[in-house]
Amino acid sequence: MEQTERQLFSLLSEITPLYEAPMREARARQDALAKPPGSLGLLEDLSIQLAGITGHVKNEVTRTRIYVLAADNGVVCEGVSSAPQSVTRAQAINLTRGLTGASCLAKHFGDELIVVDMGIALPYACPEIVNRSLGKGTANIAAGPAMARQTAVRGILTGMELAARAKQDGVQILGVGEMGIGNTTTSSAVLCALSGEPVEAVTGRGGGLTDAAFLKKKQVIEQALTVNAPDKNDPIDILHKAGGFDLCAMTGVFLGAAHERLPVVVDGFISVVAALCAARLCGAAKGYFIGSHVSYERGYEIAARLLGLKPCLQLGMRLGEGSGCPLAFRVVEAACAVMNTMATFPEAAIDDGYLTEIRERDSFTV
Repeated sequence: MEQTERQLFSLLSEITPLYEAPMREARARQDALAKPPGSLGLLEDLSIQLAGITGHVKNEVTRTRIYVLAADNGVVCEGVSSAPQSVTRAQAINLTRGLTGASCLAKHFGDELIVVDMGIALPYACPEIVNRSLGKGTANIAAGPAMARQTAVRGILTGMELAARAKQDGVQILGVGEMGIGNTTTSSAVLCALSGEPVEAVTGRGGGLTDAAFLKKKQVIEQALTVNAPDKNDPIDILHKAGGFDLCAMTGVFLGAAHERLPVVVDGFISVVAALCAARLCGAAKGYFIGSHVSYERGYEIAARLLGLKPCLQLGMRLGEGSGCPLAFRVVEAACAVMNTMATFPEAAIDDGYLTEIRERDSFTV
């Protein structure tokens, strides 16, 4: 095992599960708030999860950050995307200017959004983009591995470093997005390898494809899996053979957030596949993940189910970029507001005796 890989697994060994005692305290407080038990649904679950992450029953998420990992994918030469590769560069720049779907939402709500170049193929002049490039796009996965194994490890470590920097900067919750033409193809290939599901079940049209191009996309993924034969039990092997620089770094941000005990929001399809890679590398990490929205892209629900992820919203979205993160941040803020400021039954001068039978019934059911 190379030194960088030993470094990665050393960091992963430091990731610990959620704190149980604060979660019990948070659950007890939720039960004491002046409302029918469980009536605030996911808001209650999120507040309890946050307690497990931070160790505090009451939390705030006033400092937010979205990392958008940008990279190109060599597989686009196979005709799997409706958009030219130049769109990666253009949209990476536009993300820094608040002109894309994700960045205009982040700007509106006051969320920090940082674009990180993990492997944009074409040259650009945009100092606002953070350069962590691993190369000018990956190789074509239909012909061989996307990158060397150690490059994939470097990408994961880069993502972990970004999460550590966020913690140092006082960020209280992270979001993970991406920008890269062709990355629904790589993500579908990675999900196939991780899940054992057929290509047809996990592959969607991405940014939009004709019937002929969609058929070609699925054939290319089948070819990539045949040519590379990734090991389903080794997420690093899968990423280096069938993934992308963006997916590697996103995986690292998810792992890094868990290492730093930060809640981290999963965006759409590409993001959830990276989160699944992270969870397969370290099972304890998935306790730190918060689902933003149900992506319309085929394959999302399979990955979310394998993660046990409960998305906050169902909006028919499939843009990517991290566009679900600003919306999910607001839901998490709402969960904090309920936990922090809602009155308990005694504070509201209400006798909660009428709920005794309901609580006993629910306790027995559980």
